[in-house]
Amino acid sequence: MSTQTKPDIYVNQDDHEELISLALKALGRAPGAALLLQEMERAKVVSEVPPKVLAMNGAVDFEYDGSLYRDFHLVYPNCADFANGRISVLTPVGAALIGLAEGQTLWWPGDQDQRAVHRLTVLKVDGAKPH
Repeated sequence: MSTQTKPDIYVNQDDHEELISLALKALGRAPGAALLLQEMERAKVVSEVPPKVLAMNGAVDFEYDGSLYRDFHLVYPNCADFANGRISVLTPVGAALIGLAEGQTLWWPGDQDQRAVHRLTVLKVDGAKPH
């Protein structure tokens, strides 16, 4: 496992409360619920996320385990449609993305094999789009 320190993440107050509730309800059922809860526990809660920080419904280009993903939107599960670039915050990748800023990288262990490490880097963030 990488010894990298997790980067600071920022989440607005409304999203923070909703995401904690969502993660608690989905624990044991959604693959990213536990990671989302961990991320919300360490998030800095702000009235407005800083520029170039990914918030809910924001667009993002990112690299995940060596693959590039462009123009994805981070959405709530009911709006998720991976084929059309809408990734749920309840997936492990979605949970890792929330609150990261351009240029930040997050590492976390795989579920099945704790020796396997996932790496996600945010390349570009655009503001929220209407759902």
